[in-house]
Amino acid sequence: MDYKETNAAVSTITYDKDALEAPTQNIYEAINIIAKRATQINSDLRKELVDKLEEFATYNDSLEEVFENKEQIEVSKFYEKLPKPTAIAVEEWLNDRIYHRKPDAE
Repeated sequence: MDYKETNAAVSTITYDKDALEAPTQNIYEAINIIAKRATQINSDLRKELVDKLEEFATYNDSLEEVFENKEQIEVSKFYEKLPKPTAIAVEEWLNDRIYHRKPDAE
């Protein structure tokens, strides 16, 4: 999924509790599902960022030399400006884009 195209809030906002719990009728279950999705989004974003930063990696034996790469800094700043994974997960939850199910009880 392309997280750069999301309409999630960048800053903290207040959500309607009834809207959050509507699909499950249980606020705790809804928060658990959102938290699991936020963890997935965070790991995806982290992997993508690490892959992009590895392109700029320079391996040398000297610890005294520090190289600053403008492109690397721009990539890092871009990812810092993205909404937090929890905000993206809540936005997906409110727009019914998260699939969830209960395992069948036997």
